[in-house]
Amino acid sequence: MRNSGLLLASFTAVTMALGGCTSDLTGDSYSRDEARAVQTVRMGTIESLRPVKIEGTKTPIGAGAGAVIGGVGGSAIGGGRGSVVAAVIGAVAGGVLGAMTEEGITRTQGVEITVREDDGSLRAYVQEVEPNQIFRVGERVRINTLNGTSRVTH
Repeated sequence: MRNSGLLLASFTAVTMALGGCTSDLTGDSYSRDEARAVQTVRMGTIESLRPVKIEGTKTPIGAGAGAVIGGVGGSAIGGGRGSVVAAVIGAVAGGVLGAMTEEGITRTQGVEITVREDDGSLRAYVQEVEPNQIFRVGERVRINTLNGTSRVTH
């Protein structure tokens, strides 16, 4: 019973840590380094929209935390050598599960926005879906670019 409380607390801590790892890929969010920096602005018209998935993060945090939780949980099984073997198996399984959990928690819904820019070029931009911002085919939009990162906005 003591170990189940430890596992629950560890899982809660991992979930909170992974939530802090997510980056905001919406069109209206900027990093501190991007604030006050001059951007290039181009105009264009939306040609097409396509829903896409933006994969989640894959840092060592998820795998490491999962390995620790799995190892602790596995070590509670059996005694002696059996406990060591269970701890190793638990750590490996926990690491794999932790990595998959991190990627799943941080995965987001995105949109690919294909824009015919005013210079005639056709470009596609992918960004996270924003609930309060709806794009439509034929709509005029701005493309803001800073250091190779572009955002499509109204």
